[in-house]
Amino acid sequence: MMKQIAKTATLAKAGIMLAATLMLAGPVRAQQSNLGPATGKVRIQQVQVAFIGSGQVGGGTLTFRGRNYGLTVGGLGFGGIGASRLTANGTVYGLTRREDFAGAYVQLREGWALGDQGSGTLWLRNTNGVTMKLATRRKGLQLSLGADGVLIGFK
Repeated sequence: MMKQIAKTATLAKAGIMLAATLMLAGPVRAQQSNLGPATGKVRIQQVQVAFIGSGQVGGGTLTFRGRNYGLTVGGLGFGGIGASRLTANGTVYGLTRREDFAGAYVQLREGWALGDQGSGTLWLRNTNGVTMKLATRRKGLQLSLGADGVLIGFK
């Protein structure tokens, strides 16, 4: 009985995260042309595993106003199949205070990996108006098309 309750709670959490991701996914794409000037750079390295649902864990570095800040990255989502190691580099927009960078992001992703070959694009946006556009390189065996909720924090 307890296992069933825990399983139901886990599915409910995943459903809530999926619903939030879907509600926020449209505004991320709509903002692409109105991002303004670049305010920072980011590099993220993570491992992704997907079989309809997906999960990722990793870290990275934010470069903002001439300083580097260590990051932690993790999240859950939907869409894709396989496993890969991802390295993403890109531009940060809308960041005025370092504190606004950490938090929950909506991630739209598309890409692929086959052995040492693979690429794609990630768009992430949080509720503080911070947006990241990332070019990705993947290694592994994965086809990825979907959306995720991603939590980013400082080390």
